[in-house]
Amino acid sequence: MIDLSAFRGEIAALGAAALWAFATLLFGRLGQRLSPLILNLVKGVIAVALIAITLILRQQLLAELPRPATGLLLLSGAIGIGFGDTAYFATVNNLGPRRALLMEMLAPPLAAVIAIVALQERLSGLAWLGIGLTLAGVAWVVSERVPAVRYPAARFGRGIGFGLLAALGQSVGAVLSRAALADTSVAPLWSSLLRLLAGLLAMLLLLLRPRMRQGLAPLKSKHLLAGVAIAAFFGTYLAIWLQQTALKFAPTGIAQSLLATSPLFVLPMTLLLGERVTLRSLLGAAVALAGICLLFTR
Repeated sequence: MIDLSAFRGEIAALGAAALWAFATLLFGRLGQRLSPLILNLVKGVIAVALIAITLILRQQLLAELPRPATGLLLLSGAIGIGFGDTAYFATVNNLGPRRALLMEMLAPPLAAVIAIVALQERLSGLAWLGIGLTLAGVAWVVSERVPAVRYPAARFGRGIGFGLLAALGQSVGAVLSRAALADTSVAPLWSSLLRLLAGLLAMLLLLLRPRMRQGLAPLKSKHLLAGVAIAAFFGTYLAIWLQQTALKFAPTGIAQSLLATSPLFVLPMTLLLGERVTLRSLLGAAVALAGICLLFTR
């Protein structure tokens, strides 16, 4: 019988992926009225407030944190959230959700390679096979053509550029988080707060430009702000808490691969919304599931 407590990092990663899948459906609609930077900034502010309230309720607001780990987490947030997440939202706007998710497939292997160099983190052959199958299955699902949805060819090159920057930012951010969390006393909730604060600071610096501040105007709508709050609760507050738990207890490459399974969780959600799920999507999900099973063997 499998001891699930030994796989809490992997389970947390799958939980975060499921929450991101739900939030992605909301962010896709919100992104039609808010710029990538403003959307990323507002969801971050809401999530920081929720985390601070949680730490107060758990009487953990005055925790003592190791300085080296704190520095790594702040740098991780500035790169992964302030830079990487903003680039990802820009990728969605230029390429559409499916192509953006496909570009995200670059982040897990990139993170695993960086972790090998920076952290001397080694994975077994079976783990690499699981990562490969998981990413191949997800890529098969998200690369399926959707004729009804088209994006201008002129935005394709810009979208690819943003996608590469997003993958690089998120993989570097993940490795820095892993370095700060592994074998330290830093709690995932505190690391979430530090990363978000650093990401917000990086985004606020961009808002110093007057043209960027004009993007705040749509937030006067209470309905839009409520939508951002709901998406931030599930897709940022809860999801980043689980993400940091995954990076604390699972190797970087495995955690990032499982975090990339959001498209698989989108499939049942689209069924509930009355959309058709193709045989290709089901087969891709089956391949990814086989890879996930391998990642739960040690």
